[in-house]
Amino acid sequence: MSQPDLTSSNLFNVKGKIVLVTGGGSGIGKMIAAGFAQNGAKVYIASRKESQLKDAVAEISESATGKVDYIVADIAVLNLKSKAGCDALISEFKKRESKLHVLVNNSGTSWGSPFDDVQEERGWDYVFHLNVKSIFYMTAGLTNLLSKDSTSHDPGRVINITSTASVQASAESEVSAQGNGVWSYSPSKAAANHLTSALAVKLGPSQITVNAILPGTFASKMTAFGLRTYGEEAFVKYQPNGRIGNSHDMAGLALFLASPASAHITGSHIILDGGARFRAQKIAPATKL
Repeated sequence: MSQPDLTSSNLFNVKGKIVLVTGGGSGIGKMIAAGFAQNGAKVYIASRKESQLKDAVAEISESATGKVDYIVADIAVLNLKSKAGCDALISEFKKRESKLHVLVNNSGTSWGSPFDDVQEERGWDYVFHLNVKSIFYMTAGLTNLLSKDSTSHDPGRVINITSTASVQASAESEVSAQGNGVWSYSPSKAAANHLTSALAVKLGPSQITVNAILPGTFASKMTAFGLRTYGEEAFVKYQPNGRIGNSHDMAGLALFLASPASAHITGSHIILDGGARFRAQKIAPATKL
């Protein structure tokens, strides 16, 4: 019996795949989009800021071997239901493509505030609209394209970007102003993890894998305030390896989860934090009730 092709060029091949990355105009989403584009995939990035998308497409295209394009979309309009924004993006994507190989649900948001003054609409509803509900509606709405022509050896892929905050309890940290906490962010990302597992069960028979990446500290809009205010050293002190995450780390894991090498992996929550979760976390001061 001849050996199967176990070369890295085959195991980690994503050439020709069609990829949609929400929140792909900056930060982690752009890192992932660039990784796919440099390896021959056809990549669409989506977000609500067209100028940012145009700049990102131009930057990614400089080193891409696959086509890069964008779709303007707001998948969690504050005063509207999440489904409306998701449906608009799905509809526009289906005008352009009849197949989707990889959906990266990366769009997310946070809201920092004092413990006793958390806005309900912005602080809770909007965060859950974007961080949880949009994952469900984007995945459900694109399931038919993800399952089309998929097999157990070449399944459709859903990659949800959550956070190590989903598995680490903390009240306040360097990502928000002194005395503020991101109270809704952690539970929303924990919900996204659980949704990842449920979707993996639901979509397995349709030959679609669903996995989550749980990033620690990367340069993104989620960490922009902290990196700008406190400096990178405030985050590096929690890193056993002495640095925060970068494009190689993020793109590498995303490519793995979309490649033949991971065809039998689904429902996994993969922490990508350089071991920072093993270091002591900041403890919030006591609150007078």
